[in-house]
Amino acid sequence: MDAVRLIVTSRRALAGSGDAPQILTEVWQAQALAQAIGSRLAVFGPPRLRGEALGLTELAGRGCGVLDRPDLATADLRAAQLTELGDARQALVYLGGLLGEVGIALVGLACAADDEGTYWQCMEAIDAADESRDRVRDMLRKLAEGDPVIPEREAG
Repeated sequence: MDAVRLIVTSRRALAGSGDAPQILTEVWQAQALAQAIGSRLAVFGPPRLRGEALGLTELAGRGCGVLDRPDLATADLRAAQLTELGDARQALVYLGGLLGEVGIALVGLACAADDEGTYWQCMEAIDAADESRDRVRDMLRKLAEGDPVIPEREAG
């Protein structure tokens, strides 16, 4: 499945999640998807994005690591369903939106947390989602800059 479809599915699932365990599962799914997209961009994406894509992979991996891994069957892991990236810019725009929504959901969950463990788990996951989103913005900025144009006199 292509990245944008998976991101849209994740956004809907996050919006439809109700209780804390469902929200945390969807946050974990979103971070795992961001990790998979970063990995795919690092290998197959535009060369100018590869460093930031590796950074996204690491940051999103940290976002998964601070959360308890949900008990999901392999078929239910959205990141495992990623078969193609599609348009890198469009995928990054959608991913940035998803990561923003993840942060908002985590803030709400942290504010309502009954225990300190959940609160701090949310705080670390917020930080990871925010840093991942910053990395996505950096990649979008690099895509917008494009390749520098070298005047003919200097090129040859």
